[in-house]
Amino acid sequence: MTDLGIPVVRSATDTAGRPDTPLLVDRFGRVATDLRVSLIDKCNLRCTYCMPAEGLPWLKRAELLDTEEMNRLIRIAVEELGVTNVRFTGGEPLLRQDLVEIIGATAALPSRPKTSLTTNGINLGKFAEPLVAAGLDRVNVSLDTLDREVFHELTRRDRLDDVLDGLAAAKRMGLEPVKVNAVLMRGQNDHEAADLLRFCVERGYQLRFIEQMPLDAQHGWDRDRMITADEILERLGAEFELSPHEAERGSAPAERWLVDGGPATVGVIGSVTRPFCATCDRTRLTADGQLRNCLFSTTETDLRAPLRSGAEDAELVRLWQETMWSKAAGHGVDSEGFAQPSRPMSAIGG
Repeated sequence: MTDLGIPVVRSATDTAGRPDTPLLVDRFGRVATDLRVSLIDKCNLRCTYCMPAEGLPWLKRAELLDTEEMNRLIRIAVEELGVTNVRFTGGEPLLRQDLVEIIGATAALPSRPKTSLTTNGINLGKFAEPLVAAGLDRVNVSLDTLDREVFHELTRRDRLDDVLDGLAAAKRMGLEPVKVNAVLMRGQNDHEAADLLRFCVERGYQLRFIEQMPLDAQHGWDRDRMITADEILERLGAEFELSPHEAERGSAPAERWLVDGGPATVGVIGSVTRPFCATCDRTRLTADGQLRNCLFSTTETDLRAPLRSGAEDAELVRLWQETMWSKAAGHGVDSEGFAQPSRPMSAIGG
């Protein structure tokens, strides 16, 4: 098993100069309104760019926030801290048995946030209907290849048909826009860029290519092997006419392009070579109740311990506000001194 290490607990934050606002502001004028909630660290795939074939040492059940604890923290984020978007992630969130209940509680909040789910799509076919009934608004589905053999090579599982069925079910149930997330790996699936875009345009899905990030459990990420945003656009441009989308990007991570004049679009998320830290509006909660102000943060704030020791909402609000106030200007992934987080993506949440 891979040793995941123990994340460093964040020390007390100096809040001098913080404006008197309940919102999740930081020193650089950003306001976090998008909450990423990791519901579980387990996954039913073993993607080579995420984890080893044997899996990882999963969190124990007692370490995970239970339904009531998860619902309470989401409520505080929405009702007390100004969060307007909640995305449920993992691991694979569809492996969490109380997922539908948590989504239902989130959608029932008086200040109802927009809700979304990031999934590998394997179980989406059978869950799409109850998810919609609970109040889920849309989904992001990971799909890196349309080739069955390549899918098996990348994920170590023969489940491509299940993912395709899940995408179709999401479209049928109105979980739109149905977004497809793809990571291109050099020498494995990088030749499929145009095929993936053609597949999504024909079916009304919105494709977003994401640069591979240094969040694998094996710490084997290699900057030189990463397919960059420029390379992605060059490969797509060989078969499609791409023009910049006129809509303001805002805090969205993807640069969007019109495909052959539109209305179909494709997005490229250059997390490494084209970072969007200056407009980041995210705050992150892990499945075991740790708060992170950046995907690449090397420190965390423990909310689970005070939660279980009887802390009032006001104390949890203070900890959340202080954590976001200390957010760095950028993640520094493409800088010489970058240090990869000890937790992999599956334990942090996408």
